[in-house]
Amino acid sequence: MLTRTEMVIDVGHGPPLVLIPGIQGRWEYLRPAIEALAPSFRVLTFPLCGERGCDLRFDPALGFDNDARQVLALLDARGIERATICGISFGGLPALRFVAAHPERSTALILVSTPGPGWHLRSRHRVYARVPWLFGPLFLVESPLRLRREIAAALPPGSARRRFLRWQLGTLARAPMSPARMAARAQLIMNADVVKDCSRVTTPTLIVTGEPALDRVVQVDGTLAYVPLIAGARHETLARTGHLGSITTPGAFADVVGEFVGRLVRKDPAHGWNRATA
Repeated sequence: MLTRTEMVIDVGHGPPLVLIPGIQGRWEYLRPAIEALAPSFRVLTFPLCGERGCDLRFDPALGFDNDARQVLALLDARGIERATICGISFGGLPALRFVAAHPERSTALILVSTPGPGWHLRSRHRVYARVPWLFGPLFLVESPLRLRREIAAALPPGSARRRFLRWQLGTLARAPMSPARMAARAQLIMNADVVKDCSRVTTPTLIVTGEPALDRVVQVDGTLAYVPLIAGARHETLARTGHLGSITTPGAFADVVGEFVGRLVRKDPAHGWNRATA
């Protein structure tokens, strides 16, 4: 069961892992990934700046530091010396910023289907972003069309697919998205200098994508650009899924993350438990 303290989710036992949500800004959309990771990790996550449950206001001038500072404050508040920092989609960019700025607090960096250098909104989405009240509704209308093939590949027809779709609809009702904040985050991606952040990363890094033909949200080739930009970065593909692999195939996602971090711990125990992880 997930437990919350001041809207910070802190669940599971093992090496600490901070999970940064995507453009919706809400951890609720990552529940399957959280539950799959919790048997092997102490998973910590939170709503992003400006979302209900976060005391910090979103400041466009701070860019990805809005959310990177949340990670630092969380680690300090929980007495955690180092953690694996894992960002999902948009969340990969503040994860990258945090690890670039605080390598001494980072065990590993994991970027999952993260928009790559040079990512930009499609022309119609730029129009949506300038009129935020259009952004959310049209995003929701288009999502089933973009994600239909991926969901069909990851989830066979029947009860599993129906449960997933019911859960998505229920999450949307419980954790509504803010079109204005989603549009602001999309603008941040377009203006980001991720190459500079990549050059500063010295932490072991894993890049996770779905299959290129199934990710209709972020081009896999764009995400793969991080592999040569970050020294020593590795890449893993989640089979039979696209952008939503962390929640459509959460077990496979947790296995990939566990294997990567487990290898680091076996190589150097300092990457795992420390006096503040329990």
